[in-house]
Amino acid sequence: MMGKEKEIKKRKVDRTQREESPSMGKEKQYWLLKTEAGEWSWEDQAANGGLSKWDGVKNKQAQKNLKSMSLGDLCFFYHSGARARRVVGVVEVTREWYSEGGDAVVVDVKAVGEMRKAVDLTEMKGDQGLKGFALLRQPRLSVVPVPRDVWERICELGGGFEGDGKEVVDGDDGED
Repeated sequence: MMGKEKEIKKRKVDRTQREESPSMGKEKQYWLLKTEAGEWSWEDQAANGGLSKWDGVKNKQAQKNLKSMSLGDLCFFYHSGARARRVVGVVEVTREWYSEGGDAVVVDVKAVGEMRKAVDLTEMKGDQGLKGFALLRQPRLSVVPVPRDVWERICELGGGFEGDGKEVVDGDDGED
């Protein structure tokens, strides 16, 4: 019995080391961060040199998602609210979660690029490739994990984002 307990403990330590160390080859994760455009918009993010603290998250599940983010993870920047429910840009995690006192959970992000075409919630709801996406199942959650296939589909719907390393096909940008 003692040997088995030691083996289980060793596996737990190995898994923890693998998850905490970016140099261990942890796979990039994808997220969606919601914000009311009137409180913090994509324009605010860009005007701020592209850098900001992502704070004000009170929901425990959303805080848990923030704590799961790693350096280099990419996040859709999503405008919520009555007027605008759409993915408008992409940010990258530049500092993993930290606390600013109390129960506050914060991550730092920087703008990577604006979506070439904003992807509306209505468009996402109508796309068969996005069925089961957490944004559609838990619409009130402000920090949502995005599976890789869903990330790729939303990028496809939006024509990608500036800074994604993909060339814009002639005609897609309105120029010849």
